[in-house]
Amino acid sequence: MTRLERLEREGDIAADYLEELLDIADLDGDLDMDVEGDRAAVSIVGADLQQLVGDDGQVLDALQELTRLAVYRETGERSRLMLDISGFRAERRSELERLADEVVAQVKESGEPASLSPMSPFERKVVHDAVAAAGLTSESEGVEPRRYVVVLPQT
Repeated sequence: MTRLERLEREGDIAADYLEELLDIADLDGDLDMDVEGDRAAVSIVGADLQQLVGDDGQVLDALQELTRLAVYRETGERSRLMLDISGFRAERRSELERLADEVVAQVKESGEPASLSPMSPFERKVVHDAVAAAGLTSESEGVEPRRYVVVLPQT
């Protein structure tokens, strides 16, 4: 089985799990599946599902972990599947990329490292990727749930 086929299978398993969850909760929503880079991605769209996102995405994070467990149960392999509901993560990604651009500009101008507020693993990954794309480096510091990104100047 190729890497792409394995990721597509993860997406199918996750979609089946989430479809059953939506049915049990009597919620509407359409499922979109994709492969983004090195992970399967599943989105629930087409309905107001704020209750499945929760405050600051906390319910979404929990559902993502449950979905990953469902995939693990079927495949026996740990999944890095990404779940989005009602575009919450897509919107958050855009916000974080803008923040990263601002911080990169600040670090390039000042030559001093800059620390950001604590973030979830998803949020830190988005920032690390944006910082790397801008030509700087970053690292995570601290301990969950207070782990944060530090953007470093060029050396």
